[in-house]
Amino acid sequence: MSTQYGSTGQVDIGSHWLLRIVAAIIDSIPWAIIGWVIWYFLVFNPGAPLATALLPLSWLVWFFLYPLVYGLIFVIYSTVLEASTGAATLGKKLMGLQVQMLNGNKATFSQTFKRNISKIHWLIFIIDFIIGIATPGPDPRQRYFDRIAGTTVVSVKQVFAPAAPPPPPPPP
Repeated sequence: MSTQYGSTGQVDIGSHWLLRIVAAIIDSIPWAIIGWVIWYFLVFNPGAPLATALLPLSWLVWFFLYPLVYGLIFVIYSTVLEASTGAATLGKKLMGLQVQMLNGNKATFSQTFKRNISKIHWLIFIIDFIIGIATPGPDPRQRYFDRIAGTTVVSVKQVFAPAAPPPPPPPP
């Protein structure tokens, strides 16, 4: 399904969402590792100050507290880099995506913060994607929190473009 939106040309919505999901996974890997290291020194290291206090609540720690620490790092990372350049997150750069306002201007810091707040917990982030994909909005490329912030993510280059066909052989 291809549809025309603004000045960005033809957009294959299925491919667009796949690129966004891959970009989110790429962005989340280093921050998950860094978050786990921080969490280890705060909670799971035998000499950690919170280790004894949180042991009886281990299910709560793994479902809510660790994702919250990781999510806070992910929100800060995404907000600062998207506000400064529009697509400075590693995943977006690799997938050829850029964050912008619906009118095509660069998104402000407050807009990028609003669109990234769903990254505070993985469950909210997944729901944000599902609502964005499943419900109509002003632009079908928006997650739900993009709609709240007035931003969208556009493709600025074709990532998996087919190679150009070879030139025809010279005449005999």
